[in-house]
Amino acid sequence: MHQYLKAIGFSNITTRQQERELLKEIEEDFSSHTLAELTKDCDFCEFVREYGIGIGVKSCGEINDWDEFEREYYFPYFEGSGVTSYADVVVEKKIDQEAYLGVCEDARVGVSIIFQLQNNVEYMKEYQLQTLGTRSTSVTLAGLANRGKILLPIVKNEAVQQAQQEEAHNRMMLLSAARQGDSQALESLTLDDIDTYSKVSQRIGKEDVLSIVATYFMPYGLECTLYSILGEILDMQMVVNDKTNETLYILTLNVNDLHFDVCVPMAELSGEPEIGRRFKGEILLQGRINFQ
Repeated sequence: MHQYLKAIGFSNITTRQQERELLKEIEEDFSSHTLAELTKDCDFCEFVREYGIGIGVKSCGEINDWDEFEREYYFPYFEGSGVTSYADVVVEKKIDQEAYLGVCEDARVGVSIIFQLQNNVEYMKEYQLQTLGTRSTSVTLAGLANRGKILLPIVKNEAVQQAQQEEAHNRMMLLSAARQGDSQALESLTLDDIDTYSKVSQRIGKEDVLSIVATYFMPYGLECTLYSILGEILDMQMVVNDKTNETLYILTLNVNDLHFDVCVPMAELSGEPEIGRRFKGEILLQGRINFQ
């Protein structure tokens, strides 16, 4: 059973029988479906059932010789808004199924961003047409969270904010140069990290770490698409799951200067979300490649 069904309002799905009934509904009463040719005798099919604005479940599999659908896997999805990154994306197929992972190298984060690809069929068609290298792309990331906490913001004056923005920009430029093999940039980054470690070590004895760190984005657990995040809330809205009537929060976050949306159940969110406050939680990271 998919652990993140709860994130889009299906906390009532607790047994295999309930899961089978939900999947049967998706495949018989779908909102849309798409096909892509795998081989001469086999098509890949994706059934999509929407359960609210931007949320739903996708059931994916193959159409066999008798025109019957054989499910391979399914996953809940949440469609984010806007564009998160214009950095280059590498896509890799999973070993055991017709599913894909995207890898994005964005200098603002400093780690490889690995996400579950949402628009598999669209990517497969672009790959078959051999147009991937000829078109510009961007990425829209989105996160599914089963639970989370709301934290108060860190008070900053305008001068401090401007200085931090300049530092972040300079660090991003140094990271880009270091990736190109610039030894001086690598040395500068090392010295900056030592300086940062020294400053944090002096403050950590008297202050809570969450009053020092404004936002963070780091891998969580063994699954490569799971991340622990802390981000500033830029915008928020509520969505209701049409089937279960569970209310969900859609939070637009600024996480290390990456802007993306996170979907979390209202009942599982500790604290009152407001613009300017911070969200802390663990997310399953999904993403859509926008082909221009």
